Amino acid sequence: MDIQILEGVFDANEKIARENEVLFRENGVLAVNLMASPGAGKTSLVSRTLELLSGEMGIGVIEGDIASSVDAEKIRSYGVPVVQINTGGACHLDAAMIREALVHLDLSSLDLLIIENVGNLVCPAEFNLGEGLRAMILSVAEGHDKPLKYPLMFSQSHVLLVNKVDLLGMSDFDLGTLQETIRRMNPGMVVFEVSCRTGEGLSSWAEWLRKRVAEYRGGATG
Repeated sequence: MDIQILEGVFDANEKIARENEVLFRENGVLAVNLMASPGAGKTSLVSRTLELLSGEMGIGVIEGDIASSVDAEKIRSYGVPVVQINTGGACHLDAAMIREALVHLDLSSLDLLIIENVGNLVCPAEFNLGEGLRAMILSVAEGHDKPLKYPLMFSQSHVLLVNKVDLLGMSDFDLGTLQETIRRMNPGMVVFEVSCRTGEGLSSWAEWLRKRVAEYRGGATG
């Protein structure tokens, strides 16, 4: 019985996720599902990305948190449309939550929608939101063995940002070991080494994302 209930939850989510995907495609909006554990640097990355790209394209943000609107207030200071979702205890966003949030956004004015998921390396990977791109952050402070502990997240994401590389000399984090693990687990994953504190590597991330947005809009309108 429990298995059937769980399958029903996933089936219902997939239906709405497909509807969200169509909505994004019709409006030419690349939706990025940004996932990471708490403290890895999701909000810092969103802020840095807005600094680099908001002047040249329309960007909206959906902030997912269990409680509070602290992160949304930070992002709102960049002058972009922000919708806060408080899950009230749920450890992830789902497609229905995103659908409700989209009512408060003018998708026709956006090129890029960044969805900052709830800080968690387990549940968010299991729920499709209708996004066009799955990105995740791993901070140096978390250790290079996380792909082995949370394989679903790492195997299903399109891009990995290794954040806080300015701390590499202060830890035993092994980039070579991480890259080898990723190549075995998800050979198509794109990896960026960045520091949201110093700005290292962020221009390469922004350029890559800029190209993905252009490709997505071309596919949506072509």
